[in-house]
Amino acid sequence: MAHHHTTLHRIAAAALVAAAAPATLAQQSAGTFTITGKSATTPSTLAGFGDVPLGKLPMQASAYGNTLLADAGLQSLGALTALDASVGDAYNAAGYWSIVAVRGYTLDNRFNYRRDGLPINAETAIALENKERVEVLKGISGMQAGTSSPGGLVNVVTKRATGPVRSARVEVREAGSVLAAVDLGDRFGSGGRFGLRLNAALERLDPQARNSKGNRSLLALAGEAQLTADTLLQAEFETSRQRQPSVAGYSMLGDRVPAAAGIDPRRNLNDQPWRQPVVMQGTTVSVTLQQRLNADWQITAQVQQQRLKSDDRTAFPYGVYDPATYDCPQWCDRFAPDGSFTYWEFVSDNERRRTGALSVSAAGRLRAGAFEHKLEVGVLTTRYRARFQDQIFDIAGTGRIDGSASTPPSAGFLDANTDRDERTTEFFMRDSIHLAERWQAWVGLRRTSLQRQSVRTSPASDGLRPTDYTQTFTTPWLGLSHEVGPKTTAYASWGQGIESDVAPNRSRYVNAGQPLPALKSRQLEIGVKHEDDALDATLALFDIDRPVAADIGACGGANSCERRIDGSQRHRGIEGAGAWRLAHWTLQGSAMWLDPRRRGATADAGVNGRRPVNVPERTLRLGVEYRVETLPGLALQARLTAESDRHVLPDDPAVRIPGWSRIDLGARWRQVLGGQLLVWRVGVDNATDRRAWKESPYQFGHVYLYPLAARTWRASVQGAF
Repeated sequence: MAHHHTTLHRIAAAALVAAAAPATLAQQSAGTFTITGKSATTPSTLAGFGDVPLGKLPMQASAYGNTLLADAGLQSLGALTALDASVGDAYNAAGYWSIVAVRGYTLDNRFNYRRDGLPINAETAIALENKERVEVLKGISGMQAGTSSPGGLVNVVTKRATGPVRSARVEVREAGSVLAAVDLGDRFGSGGRFGLRLNAALERLDPQARNSKGNRSLLALAGEAQLTADTLLQAEFETSRQRQPSVAGYSMLGDRVPAAAGIDPRRNLNDQPWRQPVVMQGTTVSVTLQQRLNADWQITAQVQQQRLKSDDRTAFPYGVYDPATYDCPQWCDRFAPDGSFTYWEFVSDNERRRTGALSVSAAGRLRAGAFEHKLEVGVLTTRYRARFQDQIFDIAGTGRIDGSASTPPSAGFLDANTDRDERTTEFFMRDSIHLAERWQAWVGLRRTSLQRQSVRTSPASDGLRPTDYTQTFTTPWLGLSHEVGPKTTAYASWGQGIESDVAPNRSRYVNAGQPLPALKSRQLEIGVKHEDDALDATLALFDIDRPVAADIGACGGANSCERRIDGSQRHRGIEGAGAWRLAHWTLQGSAMWLDPRRRGATADAGVNGRRPVNVPERTLRLGVEYRVETLPGLALQARLTAESDRHVLPDDPAVRIPGWSRIDLGARWRQVLGGQLLVWRVGVDNATDRRAWKESPYQFGHVYLYPLAARTWRASVQGAF
């Protein structure tokens, strides 16, 4: 631990993470990295205060443009962990949907993701080729979401037709992945009243993890029509598909954590003759109508429909069980000391998820007495429907950590799954109030009514019966900001967020089928932001307290268990980010110090004061870009990702994975050839081929360990035509 601290500080003084580049191609919208909301050109769709830039809002948020994502070679939302110290891995398995944490809290893929500001389900692979930028709002999101994990929200913003775009890109990676993508757009008609933007991508997936080949595709079309001077209609369609085996995690060996240096990160424990790929398909359609009423007021209506279909399959390493009795004599949540474990065949085909959202809002300015208000009021209705089939989760045989064991498939025992329905209506109000010169107040209020239902796909031996409950709650948010100087803003904010839970409808629970009181998280944040032509910087102190729902009691026979709130998980921390531009150099970085602790638990008082599993206390992202003066168009880049240790077990703080650091290198060359612009990129991730455990999720009641990916080369060329 002490050695890692020394290493972290030494590297922090010497290395920095790759900076954002200017626009990649002529006539394309710039892809920027925004720490605090770079100038008035970067408002946030997610924050909810219209055209107010992030740098003026009393909250922490970042925006990552498509140029930065291309420079860093990032192709999934899970890869954002390389850019932001506040974003971390949370069972972020390759070949599966991305699962990340913000400020130490794992985001809920059902409730913490947005597309152009509307709710989507992120239990799928989200393609980025047709996205203009990705926004990350950090902290309590009760003002923007009815229910969500308190870490924050992620919003993807789709590309729109802003002008002529003719772009194609080809990218190759080790061991044999090849991507081809096109981006075409233009405006036409009188005065450019109409616009279209087409994005398409095909990729052969052949990552470093062995025997995990697959493919993916994307087709997206966005159009808009300026019907009148005051009426804008936008429509968008996207369909995507990914087919690839997922990468299974390692685990503890008995009572010890195996040394990562002895693990080959290219080995995939999901490599069995009977394993099948995970298939994720998604189609999203959206329509937006904006109607300006006068110089001060506008009405916006948005409707969106997302349909997902998944085949979720894996050879799943899980504990050491007796295949005859399904009993677990000792190593139930980890591998045996000799490296053996039980393979379970998991097959859940034809999973269907549908999310529909409709939002209508009015936004404008008004004056009440001495105060000027910038107000938005509206309603958001969401309908979520999940339909599944009975699933296979059955013992197949015994595996080994070295990948040498081959087993036959399981007998295919079927287990019931759970269908779910949810209806949510949210009335919201947001107001920014000009109090006096340099003083601004910010107010948000959301009134949410939800109904949730669940039912098993077939009668189950566990006796689980349908649940059906309703809940209504209000989440307020308050902020106050002061312009300390023309380039510096200080702020304080306070807010609440909600999660909803219900006791399973089983005979063992004394409160079977009953909803828990709304799990109300609270956050206090104090920060300062600065931006000028040379420096953007932000610093924030935050304190988030989140209730924890737990099963209390023996939980064996009838009426032996109660599902209730049992203490909380409190995360206090400091996070900072900055970008410094000096001549041919751009330096950027972010860091977070976190003090996460359980408190108030009664069922297991021993966890009080302990750090939760898989949450590092210190994270660092640093980088540099140097634009070579003697060779115009060439930029050299380097990135550093570093983290302190993580706990592995919820009941033993002595078991940890060590801290680690990784260096990525890259270069970008803009070449004008025959009057056309070409952008060449080359990079190497994990340049030193560092071996380490990058995360330690305790997922599904089991310890998992995921290694850093092996050193990987990538190269691409992008051209305008």
